[in-house]
Amino acid sequence: MECKAERNSIMIPQNSEWLRKVKYFALDMDGTIYLGKKLLPGALEFLQYLRQSGRPYMFLTNNSSKNKQSYVTKLRNLGIAATSEQILTSGEATALYLNQIKPGARIFLLGTLDLEQEFVAHGFVLTNAQPDYVVLGFDQTLTYAKLTEACHLLREGVPFIATHPDINCPTDERSGYIPDVGAMLELIYASTGVRPKIIGKPYREIVDVLIAKMDCKREETAMVGDRLYTDIKMAKDSGVCGILVLSGETNFSDLQQSDVQPDCVFEGVRELTVALKTSENN
Repeated sequence: MECKAERNSIMIPQNSEWLRKVKYFALDMDGTIYLGKKLLPGALEFLQYLRQSGRPYMFLTNNSSKNKQSYVTKLRNLGIAATSEQILTSGEATALYLNQIKPGARIFLLGTLDLEQEFVAHGFVLTNAQPDYVVLGFDQTLTYAKLTEACHLLREGVPFIATHPDINCPTDERSGYIPDVGAMLELIYASTGVRPKIIGKPYREIVDVLIAKMDCKREETAMVGDRLYTDIKMAKDSGVCGILVLSGETNFSDLQQSDVQPDCVFEGVRELTVALKTSENN
């Protein structure tokens, strides 16, 4: 599907037929709905429009530093009514994946307290004594001691799982970004030569969970996000529509140079709302 690519204008597809057929939306949060503690322009209006037009949506995030209830609280504090059933994190998707292959596994987890609680709630034992897996999440409590133990275990052959591959997490702090799991993975790889199996975006596992939870068809589902190498690559590889917004990590120059191309591009969700409304009248 070709799109107009004029900078600083709404980028509307030349053929908006796909906009009319999309009934379900998977929504990234960081860089798409909000940045840090600030809602992005048009976010509330966009969500209100989806509800009023009968388009169910689920918030899908690679940020595994928080559990579902933390996201519900954050969204509500921003004025967005949400339930835990509308949230799917890469942390939960990783726990569900591991539950399918080894329920109650022993796991050495590099993650925040929220992620630890998520894994305990799914029945896993968190330990560094003979673990079945090393799991790396977006660990904002990362220490050198944790890294050292993880590297020892990986050299001993313990399987390695990561929640997601994002290199940076967008934030409203200073430069606008902080190191994410992808940056941590490169450090561990440089030390051990070991690469993990990754569960979150852009991999199919997280899409399969979302499709099952929403009980929807891939051809009727759209992924809205700000990253080409996770949100849009996942959409393209998983058979759902990929909508890129330029309100987060990806800028227009990145888009022009990327081999991964979305089905359409908008400055933000405010402009996407306009396009959806326009498609109803065509």
